[in-house]
Amino acid sequence: DIWLPDGYSKDKKYAVLYMHDGQMLFDSTTTWNKQEWKVDEWASKLQREEKTKDFIVVAPHNISSIRWNDYYPEKSLDYMPKTALDSIVKMANDNGSNTQMNADEYLLFLTKELKPFIDTNYSVLSDKEHTVISGSSMGGLISMYAVAEYPDVFGAAACISIHWPGAGVFDGSPFPKAIFDYMRNNIPSPIDHRLYFDYGTETLDQYYPQYASTVDKIFTDKGYDATNFVNREFTGTDHSENSWQKRLDIPFTFLLG
Repeated sequence: DIWLPDGYSKDKKYAVLYMHDGQMLFDSTTTWNKQEWKVDEWASKLQREEKTKDFIVVAPHNISSIRWNDYYPEKSLDYMPKTALDSIVKMANDNGSNTQMNADEYLLFLTKELKPFIDTNYSVLSDKEHTVISGSSMGGLISMYAVAEYPDVFGAAACISIHWPGAGVFDGSPFPKAIFDYMRNNIPSPIDHRLYFDYGTETLDQYYPQYASTVDKIFTDKGYDATNFVNREFTGTDHSENSWQKRLDIPFTFLLG
C-alpha cells in the first residue's frame, strides 16, 4: 500500500516512511484482529499541523506464514554460539517450523526494488535524511536491522514494542544476546542516524523492560545521546495496534519532525 497525504502534488517533494506489516496500518475492517495503527489519521494530522515534514507512507504487507523469517535480523545468527544455533535449528525442525532466513532478501527487496520504484514514480526526496523506516515487535527488529545494514539508505528508524527476545520467550534463550552483539558491531554512526525504541509493560511487552539498560548502554557507548536516541517505557500499555495507535505521534515526530 502507498498512502499519499491530502493535496499530494508533484510540485512538492516528500519524505518517505517505509512501514512494515502494511495490511495492519490503515483499515481495521480488513485486519485479522480488527485493530489498526491509524497511520493515515496521524500522518494527516501531524502534517496539517506542521509538526512533521510532508511525507508519504510505503507499507509492504507481511506474509504471515513467514513473517518471523522475513523480519528476524539474519546476520545476528552469526553471533550465536554454534551449539546454541544447532539446538535451535533442531528444535525448529522437530516442530516442523520453517528455518529459512529471509531478512537479507527482504531488505534487498526494499532497497533494490521497492525504493527505486517509489523514487521513480512519486515526487519524493530519495536521500537518507528523508528516508525512514518503522515497525513494531518483529517489525521493530527488521527496522533496526535495516538501518544497520543499509546506513546509506535509511537515516532513522522507529522500533515500537521491539521484540528483543527475538523468538519465543524462554529461559536461556540465545537470541537476545546474539541480537545485542550484532548491534554492538553494526549500529551506524550517531552523526547522521537516529533511532527510536519503546516498549510497554503488559502482555508480550512485559518481557521487554529487562533489556532497556542493555540497549541504553549499547547506544551511549556508540556516542548517541538524547538528540538522536530514544528508549522509552509506556507503563500499562500492551502489545497491540490499539496501544501503538495512541502514541504513534511520538515516533512519527521523532522520525519526521
